[in-house]
Amino acid sequence: MAEALRRPAGAPLRLIAENKRRSPSAGELSAALSAAERAVRYAEAGASMVSVLCDGPFFGGSWDDVVEVRKALSARGHGIPVLAKEFVIDERQVREAAACGADAVLLIARILDAERLAQLLVQSKTLGLEAVVEVVTEEELAWSVAAGAMIIGVNARDLDTLVMDAMRADRVLAAIPEAAVALYLSGLKTPADVERIAATRAHGALVGETLMREDDPAPVLRALVAAARI
Repeated sequence: MAEALRRPAGAPLRLIAENKRRSPSAGELSAALSAAERAVRYAEAGASMVSVLCDGPFFGGSWDDVVEVRKALSARGHGIPVLAKEFVIDERQVREAAACGADAVLLIARILDAERLAQLLVQSKTLGLEAVVEVVTEEELAWSVAAGAMIIGVNARDLDTLVMDAMRADRVLAAIPEAAVALYLSGLKTPADVERIAATRAHGALVGETLMREDDPAPVLRALVAAARI
């Protein structure tokens, strides 16, 4: 999966398209398509990965969504990886992600200490999952790197305040070690936003609410994929 996201020099920015029914910041989002139908539209429009929210209370998701997305993509011959996004704090959740057919699991540095993050990274690898480690600050980046994270995403939204800070995110993104796959998470809305991130050292970027506001996300995603070609 890491190689599906890593981009050589001059290659397009890889776009991760997200499925979520609602969010604390955006409220209710489009429910016109099932998680499976939306994932197939994403793949057909050029997404390099599909992110699936599994949390129910805040995002309206479930582990069943991961199962349905993986089955739908495989049935259509789309081999792109699936990321399971939950508030993972226990090995049981990592096992659940693997059992549901995910290729990767999200680990949020802010809700884990350095020791716990390292343990969950080992657990993920043992189960054949890649771990995408989400950070917000330089301090979180430092302990994530020390724990062995090799796919690191910078969230432009502060998880405590829900405030976007693109300048802080750009600074943290630039500090990710060259050996790691660097991702930019949240805040991308327009082709111009994608072009800006494509000009950085990021290998990939996540697009969520912009696509989830659309009953048919394919036209918007195609425009963003076109903008990712630098």
